[in-house]
Amino acid sequence: MQIPEGTTLGRALKAASLVGSGGEAKVLIQAGEVTVNGEIETRRGRKLEAGDVVEVGDEQLEVH
Repeated sequence: MQIPEGTTLGRALKAASLVGSGGEAKVLIQAGEVTVNGEIETRRGRKLEAGDVVEVGDEQLEVH
């Protein structure tokens, strides 16, 4: 799935239907289950930039 540049990490996970709420996103991110460009990201409010690749398990999101 493609995510627009400037979207926060938590909102990107919700938009991609990987979580049902911001609270679920927070738990998933703080548990170290989410990577951005291959590195674990623990900030739900991180603004994503064009070219970023977000991975959660087998799911991959590209930021454009």
